[in-house]
Amino acid sequence: MNTDWSVPGKGLLMGRSAGSLIITIAVFMAAMFFLLGGTCRAAGDAHEGIKHEDGAGEAAHAGETLAIAGKITNPHSTGVDDVELKVFLNGEELKPVAKEGQHAHGEGGLKTEADGTFQTVLEMPAGSIKGATIEIEAFKPSYATGRVSLDNTRIAFDGQRYLAHVDLTIKRVQGPAFWIATIIFILAYILISFELLHRTLAAMLGAATMLVISYTIGTINPAYHIFSYESAIHAIDMNVIFLLMGMMIIVGILKHTGVFQWSAYQCYKLAKGNVILLSIILMSFTAVASAFLDNVTTMLLLTPVSIEIALSLGINPLALLIPEVLASNIGGTATLIGDPPNIMIGSYAGLTFMDFVVNLTPVCIAAMIVLFVYSKFAFGKEYGKATVKDIQAFIEKLRQEYQITDAQLLTVGGIIMAMVIAMFLTHGIWHMEVCIAALFGAALLFTYGLITKKIDLLELIEKDIEWTTLLFFMFLFILVGAVEETGLLDLIADWVLNLSSGSLVVSICLILWVSAIMSAFVDNIPFTATMLPIVGYLTQVIPGADSGVLWWALAFGACFGGNGTMIGASANVVTLGIAESAGHPMKFFGFMKVAFPYMIISVAIANVWLLMFY
Repeated sequence: MNTDWSVPGKGLLMGRSAGSLIITIAVFMAAMFFLLGGTCRAAGDAHEGIKHEDGAGEAAHAGETLAIAGKITNPHSTGVDDVELKVFLNGEELKPVAKEGQHAHGEGGLKTEADGTFQTVLEMPAGSIKGATIEIEAFKPSYATGRVSLDNTRIAFDGQRYLAHVDLTIKRVQGPAFWIATIIFILAYILISFELLHRTLAAMLGAATMLVISYTIGTINPAYHIFSYESAIHAIDMNVIFLLMGMMIIVGILKHTGVFQWSAYQCYKLAKGNVILLSIILMSFTAVASAFLDNVTTMLLLTPVSIEIALSLGINPLALLIPEVLASNIGGTATLIGDPPNIMIGSYAGLTFMDFVVNLTPVCIAAMIVLFVYSKFAFGKEYGKATVKDIQAFIEKLRQEYQITDAQLLTVGGIIMAMVIAMFLTHGIWHMEVCIAALFGAALLFTYGLITKKIDLLELIEKDIEWTTLLFFMFLFILVGAVEETGLLDLIADWVLNLSSGSLVVSICLILWVSAIMSAFVDNIPFTATMLPIVGYLTQVIPGADSGVLWWALAFGACFGGNGTMIGASANVVTLGIAESAGHPMKFFGFMKVAFPYMIISVAIANVWLLMFY
């Protein structure tokens, strides 16, 4: 028996209820539109009334208007941003009247823009401008307060309002903010250079401390204000960050193809057991690979293979590894993307990929030829100990062990890498930052790897992208931005300028050798970041430096100098760390005994080149 539990007329009731609900909603919406429309019309009428009232008020107003525009600069003729400005009429401060279409005077008062410019409009009583004493005061922490008077000779009248243009130079002062920023910067530098604390954490600690001081003590007393949060963010060069990230992704995917290990096997096969020839081939391959890829990653992948080949030959692996790591730093110098200092220099100075190739590659080739000869003298005895009973059998063993593991991924990666390099070579034509090319290539290769399930998303993000390195660069840029804001870098730039007496030759030698010696003992990345504004200023003021020669001196010094000691470059640390783990440790002075003389020779070659051709 079928039982009908439905309520008679329920469907009809539901239909009526739904219809009533729809009608109610429609009436409600209509009422709301009516009310809103009336409100808008009332607001519009009120606005028009206000406009008419303002117009009538302005017409009836018999006062005078003074428009002031100008620029605040430092002693290096560079615009100073975020300068607080006050205008005084006969000793009394005037408040700018903010109107539509005007800028630079919000709730925080009148301040300069990023380029140091400002503009404002002041309403004054009738007849108060002529004969009055009008003064403008400029204040910013780490600068002396500047003041300028506007007399009648600096004020013009265009028939409707008075106009004045003011340019003011404010001098640096070494106040509390300067000393606090300098001390924190030096302490962070010591922590980074001597590895007393992880470099990322050291840079983060220094940057965060400066910001906290600026917004606590600096709020109570402006003399302790180091820099603003906006200035800190602006100091980060995202072109460098994104370029490194893009190349990390590309290399991280390509290493899954086994191409680096296969290349080492081909080098041994080509040498046919000749150890000196093998060393030259490995150095050449390392230099070329480091010119287009991260030299740390290149050494990370080649070091285990080189150790195995050296052991099979019966020689100390360091006899192959040390020339390779020296070649890595030389090869990385040749291009914009080969070494982090070059990436930073290119981004700061607006130099193209081809600028680096044309100006640096010839010296790098000459330095590599010298390295071939130098390695023979430095490691000739060790190479002479090599003994391989059956070369062909060992080549076959390497062939089976080091094969291309994913030819399809390598093919696609090779095509994309070629496209990225082509965009690197032509990015100046497109007025495109190099990081765009790197990110585009990384995105394409990453997408292909995920779609074909050849790449694990989390593994690539967690292991192949070196987040600690990227964060280190970001915090480092903030640290350098802070000491630049407080005037430390201006002080150093003036010292270098005075020491060189404005001579281009002295400046080239000074920047080159100081950069090389410093980079041999401290991390060349923070040193380069510190030197960028200094070299930029010297390029502007020293006659003949507009050719960019000082940038090349900095690049050669920072990159070649990294060969001086085992802590001079990241590739050195990584390579020798792997060798030590494999049972082949290297002492600090043992490495320096071999590498430092070659560093001096390579820097001397660069010095001769720069003086001859620039």
